[in-house]
Amino acid sequence: MLILTAFAAGSLAAVESVEIRSRLDPNAIEITGIDVLFLYDEATAARIPATKSAWYGNRRTLTMELGEAFDLVSTFIPQGFDSARLNLPDRAADAIRVLVFAEHGASDAPPVDITEMTNVLIEIDPFGIQVSRQ
Repeated sequence: MLILTAFAAGSLAAVESVEIRSRLDPNAIEITGIDVLFLYDEATAARIPATKSAWYGNRRTLTMELGEAFDLVSTFIPQGFDSARLNLPDRAADAIRVLVFAEHGASDAPPVDITEMTNVLIEIDPFGIQVSRQ
């Protein structure tokens, strides 16, 4: 199963900022990886796996194969970390789709589509990630 979302012709990403906060116990020993994918064409978007485990299992291969067709912004967030703002790629506004994967929560979790959000807040809690508009 692939992630498919309908967009009007020429529709581009609205994402201007992505902030991440961890709501995990600061005494726990856990670091969460977050991947934000900026996809620039439908063929590339169609190749992105539908689950977290499929993405992280094929990340290296897909990154090499897709090359310039997408940008990947990755970060690691320690437990209890108050806030981190991601540096977006220069061409972020040209993306047709922006997806978020996190190494936290259920292995079959799908990516979160943030394409139409402008200022994005990603919160890591004991149950997974919560994504909302700021």
